[in-house]
Amino acid sequence: MGSMRWLSESELNVIRKKVAEMSGREAKEVRVVASPYRICPLGAHIDHQGGTVSAMTINKGILLGFVPSYDSQDIFFKVLLRSGQFKGEVRFSIDEVQLPRDKNSLPTSHEECSWGNYARGALYALQKRKNNLKQGITSFICGTDGLDSSGLSSSAAVGIAYLLAFESANNLTVTPLENIEYDRLIENEYLGLRNGILDQSAILLSAYGCLTYMDCKTKEHKLIRPPKLKEDPEKETKNKYKILLAFSGLKQALTTNPGYNNRVNECRDAARVLLRAIGNDGVEPLLSNVKLEEFEKHKCELSETLAKRAEHYFSENERVRKGVEAWASGNMEEFGKLITASGLSSIKNYECGCEPLIQMYNILLKAPGVYGARFSGAGFRGCCIAFVDADKALKAESYIKNEYSKFQPELASQMNTETVLICDAGDCARVI
Repeated sequence: MGSMRWLSESELNVIRKKVAEMSGREAKEVRVVASPYRICPLGAHIDHQGGTVSAMTINKGILLGFVPSYDSQDIFFKVLLRSGQFKGEVRFSIDEVQLPRDKNSLPTSHEECSWGNYARGALYALQKRKNNLKQGITSFICGTDGLDSSGLSSSAAVGIAYLLAFESANNLTVTPLENIEYDRLIENEYLGLRNGILDQSAILLSAYGCLTYMDCKTKEHKLIRPPKLKEDPEKETKNKYKILLAFSGLKQALTTNPGYNNRVNECRDAARVLLRAIGNDGVEPLLSNVKLEEFEKHKCELSETLAKRAEHYFSENERVRKGVEAWASGNMEEFGKLITASGLSSIKNYECGCEPLIQMYNILLKAPGVYGARFSGAGFRGCCIAFVDADKALKAESYIKNEYSKFQPELASQMNTETVLICDAGDCARVI
């Protein structure tokens, strides 16, 4: 299991038992996919423009137990899904034609829409790339600890979990880079979300204790190790930081929130104006196709809104560059300052966020031991992340809970999970 220390044998056995009961098979035949949640310390909202990003996984995530559905089973339902979060079950055949967001293929239940379609999307992506699929799966999926995963890219974690399960059931050999593309097809084409490849890349490429750096235009990536891991990568060392998640209590799927896709469109509009100004409007309208000096020269031609979006893109790219250097040198103070600046730019220039989330961001900045904080994920709902001194993490947790309940007593009281969760770094997704 390596550094997948967030999984205990008892947790795995619970999953195996559930799938064994569903399938009539023995528990020892059940395979389990562990697909971690991700955070993005730096590189907010620029992956869809071909920017540079940083990411890492945490020791919480999605667990999906499964067995292949052999031909001897009901041929009309080669895929059988149950969830630890939603009631009922989802059934369909792998022989069905999987069309992106086809009204005839979408389930009628709202709850099923929120999770069952990721399995359909995984089949769509694999079939589109001409993979030979003969086996479906009988599976049970759940999140660890009942965690509110808003802002942690649970959607990508779920999509990747289904991809790995279908690939394992069909004995397919697929590289992480190929699965990044497959999950992009799930989200972009099947679900209609115009995001980039940050989330998938983090979940599939990360390694414990490392910061994953990726150029979303060239797809080049590398793992940045902190100083202690450079000295001895195999040696367990006590982290001097913890990852703190602070939940706002507000949830909303990106596929139903127009704010996310609207911002992507505005970035592309800014790129069109700038590319036209430099006489290069024949290339794809992405801000990564514009040089910083070209932006500085022609930003006066942008509307106020488009200028803010472009300003966020170029300044965030620079923060990623500096952040990678700070992480490699072990300078958590500088790394934290850059994260905080990223959060401020998300509010001022990218104009995402809402009152409770912005309040949480400001509370985090005053909490004991916090190096830096920003929104996690899209930043319209969900949570904030912070890097905090490990010795002060519990004090920070207490402070944040107390202060947030003053600003948002109703949201804080209605949450089914902890307002604040202290985490460690995770590892990449895998079949156990």
